[in-house]
Amino acid sequence: MSANQYLISQVQQIIGAEGAIVNDYSINTLITDSRRISNPAEGLFFALSGRRNGHEFIAEAFATGVRSFVIKQGAEIKAPGANFLIVPDVLAALQTLAAHHRNQFKLEVIGITGSNGKTIVKEWLYQLMCPDKNIVRNPKSYNSQIGVPLSVWQINEKNNLGIFEAGISTVGEMSKLEQIIKPTIGALTHIGPAHDEGFESRDQKIKEKLILFKDSKLLIYNYEQLLDFNDDIHAKERFTWSTKFKQADLYVFSGTVIKRNFYLRAKFKGEEIECLIPYQDEASVENATVCWATMLAMGYTPAIADERIEHLNPVSMRLELKTGINNCSVIDDSYNSDIQSLEIALNFLTQQNQHPKKTLILSDIFQSGLQPAVLYKQVAEMIKTKKVDKFVAVGEALNTYKDEFDVPEKYFYADTPSMLQHLRSLNFREETILIKGSRSFEFESISRALVQKAHETVMEINLNALLNNLNFYRSKLKPGVKVMAMVKAFSYGSGTFELANILQYNKVDYLAVAYIDEGVSLRKNGIILPIIVLNPEASAFDKLSEYTLEPVIYSFGLFDDYIKYAQQQEIFDYPIHIKIDTGMHRLGFESFEVELLCDLLEDNRYVDVKSVFSHLAASEASQHDEFTKTQISNFEESFKLIEETLGHSVIKHLCNTSGITRWPNAQYDMVRVGIGLYGIDAAVPATDSGLQPIASLKTSISQVKKVKAGETISYSRSGSLTGDGKIATVRIGYADGYLRAFGNGVGRMQVRGVSVPTVGNITMDMCMLDVTGIDAQEGDEVIIFNEQQRIEELAAQIGTIPYEILTNISQRVKRVYFYE
Repeated sequence: MSANQYLISQVQQIIGAEGAIVNDYSINTLITDSRRISNPAEGLFFALSGRRNGHEFIAEAFATGVRSFVIKQGAEIKAPGANFLIVPDVLAALQTLAAHHRNQFKLEVIGITGSNGKTIVKEWLYQLMCPDKNIVRNPKSYNSQIGVPLSVWQINEKNNLGIFEAGISTVGEMSKLEQIIKPTIGALTHIGPAHDEGFESRDQKIKEKLILFKDSKLLIYNYEQLLDFNDDIHAKERFTWSTKFKQADLYVFSGTVIKRNFYLRAKFKGEEIECLIPYQDEASVENATVCWATMLAMGYTPAIADERIEHLNPVSMRLELKTGINNCSVIDDSYNSDIQSLEIALNFLTQQNQHPKKTLILSDIFQSGLQPAVLYKQVAEMIKTKKVDKFVAVGEALNTYKDEFDVPEKYFYADTPSMLQHLRSLNFREETILIKGSRSFEFESISRALVQKAHETVMEINLNALLNNLNFYRSKLKPGVKVMAMVKAFSYGSGTFELANILQYNKVDYLAVAYIDEGVSLRKNGIILPIIVLNPEASAFDKLSEYTLEPVIYSFGLFDDYIKYAQQQEIFDYPIHIKIDTGMHRLGFESFEVELLCDLLEDNRYVDVKSVFSHLAASEASQHDEFTKTQISNFEESFKLIEETLGHSVIKHLCNTSGITRWPNAQYDMVRVGIGLYGIDAAVPATDSGLQPIASLKTSISQVKKVKAGETISYSRSGSLTGDGKIATVRIGYADGYLRAFGNGVGRMQVRGVSVPTVGNITMDMCMLDVTGIDAQEGDEVIIFNEQQRIEELAAQIGTIPYEILTNISQRVKRVYFYE
């Protein structure tokens, strides 16, 4: 993240670092991830230690051109010509530098915290106040101990308002963020159960959050939320809002739904005022009310506040990866554009390997706080660094500075309609396209033109949750244990290269697929990680070497077939993996066969055994622990015999998802993470906040009908209502993977937040729900499963397992991938 210029010698003094300075470089970019480097010549890399040790990636950063590093005392690093600033605590140094930078400016700063709604309130306040202010704010949801300093580093002399959110997960964190943000105005959003587990009580959490406002001149908050915390509020002035207490500064006494909007009436300074919120869900109404109160507290007139809130746009904090026309992939970030979020989006673009060609469609950038010449020079350098192949620019400013852009293919248009008129001539084909535009350019029309039209039933995949789950299991591993990610069966129904790209970018060690064609598909989509094929077929052995796929050998017949193939093709020392059957009795050499296998492996020049593994049959079930211990013992006997024969050690792996947490002594050299990556683990309670479901299945209502008691519904006249009521026909059926077993009241979906049962048989493309008593309308969203209505509940409804539910979702259901 970039800001103003500092000399490295100045930085050394600010953070109190030791170390000799080789070259007194100018620094304006802070780097914490070696995979996401822009402007390396003026970058300062902080070797942070968390889930990964940043010191291990200094060489990688150095190779990109970074020459200045902040490292921890005791670290032994060699890089000729580089500056190393040595500190006791690298994160503290980052925070100290950001706090110093913040103190150079006297701008007004709004600090936001709470349990929920922080990012929405921040983005809405930006929308509401940007007509009058030059605003700097956190990109996306950069509100952590690392994200906040990177955000505050963006402040420059042209900004006259900062809006920064702060998130915490335990005691002792907020004081550090307060020193960096130094808010002059505070806004407290909804307080709920999020992160309760990091505190002794809800009260302790509230007190910790209030530390952010200890030196603020004004605090805006919900009156009833802080009734018991008067002594903990140290702001000089208070502005309260409430729906219950008339003594609040903004007393909201009425709320009514009007044509999908929410109309509020309130008392403010003795006068009745009003506000029309273009949303009606409870969370949006509360977040908009916080914004309303903040505007009034800061001196905006009720009329201006009402007029601007009425036009609030939805906040899309997620990048959406979708299937595009002409075999393209489309990353849709068409609702906002600033230089910080552009960098985040370009980083995501570089992670995509399914197409060799990478394309950026970009609009003019507003409210950057930089002179246009400086801004677009930075944008051009960023695009060049990220190796964009094709650049489509829309807007007058980009046209003015077109000569700055050194891109193999570049096209410039005055506005969005002009670009759309030339869409066919741009010939988008087999490329990954990032759409990044300021809202006024209405780039959603470009997204509609480039995204492949699909069935309205959608499975949304949260890639951030996938990474969270990967890191959850990594945190359970002993040092040095490798990770194999299971991406067989269309990644348990969740996608192929879309998930593999993220796993590769985050440095898992191996991928595993069931069949050779699955591995071929990953290779064709740019995956270069080692790929193990669990069930290779002799008829496709030629694809193994062509696509560098590594077969699992589990029987003598398969071993003989492969050796014959290798002899015919003169392939030597090809990597293979040996599977031992220790009790699962599915595939693998049994214990009594291992000696003969060793005879075949000894001095065999055609194969190179990379790993030996087995599969635990019941690692999640305590009632079978003795059997699991027997499997572990059998496995150890087998791999020791194989290693003795080979004369060297091999990678050994036994633990599947549940085994990682329940059998740490059996982690050996590598573990295999399967369904756990997708947020499901029978050994981890669903309430454990460490895992997050990554998939949500949604559809919509096609039609709503009134039905009289006793009238029959669906095929075979199988359903009916006991009284007069309403049914909704929704766009999902057994051809989409919603099985017939869910029919006749067995399955349930959520409509407008209410759980409703199915009625009658499930048909091929649709099914019916009982929505009696609910204001359901055509087009309403319907939730089949998500984080609240969990997939485990659906599996229980029909007596199956979550694996079957996930893998049954058909390919005609569009997958949309989100990344924050």
